[in-house]
Amino acid sequence: MPLSMHKDINNIMDSSKYVRYTPEQVEALERVYAECPKPSSIRRQQLIRECPILSNIEPKQIKVWFQNRRCREKQRKEASRLQTVNRKLSAMNKLLMEENDRLQKQVSHLVYENGYMKQQITTVSATTTTDNSCESVVMTGQNQQQNPTPHQHPQRDANNPAGLLAVAEETLAEFLSKATGTAVHWVQMIGMKPGPDSIGIVAISRNCSGVAARACGLVSLEPTKVAEILKDRLSWYRDCRCLDVLSIVPTGNGGTIELMYMQTYAPTTLAAARDFWTLRYTTSLEDGSLVVCERSLTTSTGGPTGPPSSNFVRAEMLPSGYLIRPCDGGGSIIHIVDHVDLDVWSVPEVLRPLYGSSKILAQKLTIAALQHIRQIAQESSGEIQYGGGRQPAVLRTLSQRLCRGFNDAVNGFVDDGWSLMGNDGVDDVTIAVNTSPNKYLTSQHSSSMFPTFGGGVMCAKASMLLQNVPPALLVRFLREHRSEWADYGVDAYSAACHRASPYAVPCARPADFPTSQIILPLAHTIEHEEFLEVVRIEGHAFPPEDVSLARDMYLLQLCNGVDENSIGACAQLVFAPIDESFADDAPLLASGFRVIPLAPKPDATATTRTLDLASTLEVGSGITRPAGEADYNLRSVLTIAFQFTFENHLRDNVAAMARQYVRSVVGSVQRVSMAIAPSQLSTQVGPKSLPGSPEALTLAQWICRSYRIHTGAELFHVESTSGDAILKQLWHHSDAIMCCSVKTNASPVFTFGNQAGLDMLETTLVALQDIMLDKVLDEAGRKVLFSEFSKIMQQGFAYLPAGICMSSMNRPVSYEQAIAWKVLNDDDSNHCLAFMFMNWSFV
Repeated sequence: MPLSMHKDINNIMDSSKYVRYTPEQVEALERVYAECPKPSSIRRQQLIRECPILSNIEPKQIKVWFQNRRCREKQRKEASRLQTVNRKLSAMNKLLMEENDRLQKQVSHLVYENGYMKQQITTVSATTTTDNSCESVVMTGQNQQQNPTPHQHPQRDANNPAGLLAVAEETLAEFLSKATGTAVHWVQMIGMKPGPDSIGIVAISRNCSGVAARACGLVSLEPTKVAEILKDRLSWYRDCRCLDVLSIVPTGNGGTIELMYMQTYAPTTLAAARDFWTLRYTTSLEDGSLVVCERSLTTSTGGPTGPPSSNFVRAEMLPSGYLIRPCDGGGSIIHIVDHVDLDVWSVPEVLRPLYGSSKILAQKLTIAALQHIRQIAQESSGEIQYGGGRQPAVLRTLSQRLCRGFNDAVNGFVDDGWSLMGNDGVDDVTIAVNTSPNKYLTSQHSSSMFPTFGGGVMCAKASMLLQNVPPALLVRFLREHRSEWADYGVDAYSAACHRASPYAVPCARPADFPTSQIILPLAHTIEHEEFLEVVRIEGHAFPPEDVSLARDMYLLQLCNGVDENSIGACAQLVFAPIDESFADDAPLLASGFRVIPLAPKPDATATTRTLDLASTLEVGSGITRPAGEADYNLRSVLTIAFQFTFENHLRDNVAAMARQYVRSVVGSVQRVSMAIAPSQLSTQVGPKSLPGSPEALTLAQWICRSYRIHTGAELFHVESTSGDAILKQLWHHSDAIMCCSVKTNASPVFTFGNQAGLDMLETTLVALQDIMLDKVLDEAGRKVLFSEFSKIMQQGFAYLPAGICMSSMNRPVSYEQAIAWKVLNDDDSNHCLAFMFMNWSFV
């Protein structure tokens, strides 16, 4: 046998010898393992020399001990991981079984309601057979749809704990009926699949008063910790401006009742902010669950009257809250219900989907709460590691300060020191100034941003309606292609506020050189729905007088909502200039963009006789849209706000620069939107081949024929006599052509508009039917139309002089001339009025 084989056999035999270690020897080895789990051969020999108690053990045996120790550690971690997954699956299984029971109850309830409705329909049918009068049928329907009058509670004294406890117990019962019962018809949101690593089960309400969302999920935190985090709404709810606990009343069952006043930000510049006056009840249930429930105190519920709200619209929180149940083996199961009435009728019509959408409520409040809890849980367990040497809490605070600064700028509250400046004759851009920025910025370094001889913060902001542009796609483009919309000189001016001697105000000018940006990631949330980063904008060579522009600039930037699969999510890009030191408490002057999707209006099939094109026009004839992609109803509201520092003697100059810059950014965003809109995949807009929908083609023929009959001229040169060709040419006509209903007992309402008309009114074909003619024309235009109306009806047409009208976003639109004419149907009867606004443009 070869000598080498003898050596290998001896080594195997030596290493397989069983060695019994004393407790002292194990302790010495464990100390080394804690420092270095895989020591080298030299380190093992050194260990034997340094520890006499290990001198009787061979180096090979020590090597085997460390190998076995690493294997045991790996097995222990794997076993722990599997136990954690098993606990999650068991808890999720329990949650799904409970959800299944709840759904079965809901199905039984719906089956009962369906049977009842069938019985009522049979009764009504029998009534109509025996009674020729329709009055009884109408009254029966009205009685069925009438909501019951809510029970009026007696006014309860604020100093009477018994009265408040009665309200609290009612709130608790109603909340639990929503969280685990069938009080609300819940519909699961698309894309929310349950699982051990999912965000949870998320559902939204259908056919209930106000808007509501519900979520349930698992977190690895104890119930008391979860309740503590969720009750601190100011730390995680980005739309919360302030949350004041005005009174605390302990209850006999160990719970607490709190009277609270909360203010929330408005998401755009086009509507007032909301506030809430609520009672919050924290208590424990018999099964050990912890409950935090809350509702508004109103005249119907009784209770004390809340603080006045001069600059806010008082909204109502219906019974909502958190049910937190302990899990076997640690952690919690959370049920969250948010149910609010935001007074949707007090906002402009185009914005009502923002305040009446349960999907938006779910994304902004319900899902945000679950995501925050999961984030804290993973940070606490050490699963998330951030670079840059900053703690997760510090990075969360920076993100929150950016959002809060942007919200403050968009809302411009008077009690923060904001006041409006006069405009330059056009109110498309709002300019607000704040001459008490130390209070506004709340930073110990904020005074260094402003000269000692006077200055402040100026904000230029605007809102606009976007068509057919997914918010996530637009914000992602703005983030990745800053040079497409930003002006380097203005960026440099903003960055100069961190330097000792700011330079003169630049003129907003399009950059004639490419700007280079480098994005340095700082942190992101576990779901990757939000990320914080530092953007370095490289300097360029400039003349000596502009030497400050040659320096690199830095922005702290927050981006969220860029996941196109999120339903109803708001997309946002917010940034603020910082200096190279980037202190944790550095002042942040936030600017940026917010794009909020508007829920598409349901297409009323019963109004097809209005001959709108909503059902007959689509993008191209051969383009197949991806699943879930919105159609012409896809609208969103873009809010832009930019903040600048100023010195008092340069205030007007900075205002002119800011106004010009925001208008330039608006123009750039509009161009970008047109370029990236999915509808631009095909520029060929034409009618679908729908034999059952001839109304649009017929209307186009009536419009052109009536124009020719009344004026003796052609509306446009007809390239083909086919109805499709006429409709295409009418749709693409450069002038705005719209039709209005003609009713003697109602205001004229638009029923159709070509593409130019929709662009002029900044609306869609479906939403156009809610716009009245007298809301579009200004006072002078209404007077002219009234004086010419008899001429139109007798002669068939009339020319209207140049004037101003308003879009659905309240933007002024000028036109050089307009013509109105009667549209006759095939029987030469009056069908509607047509208007053509020539050479129109936004003022």
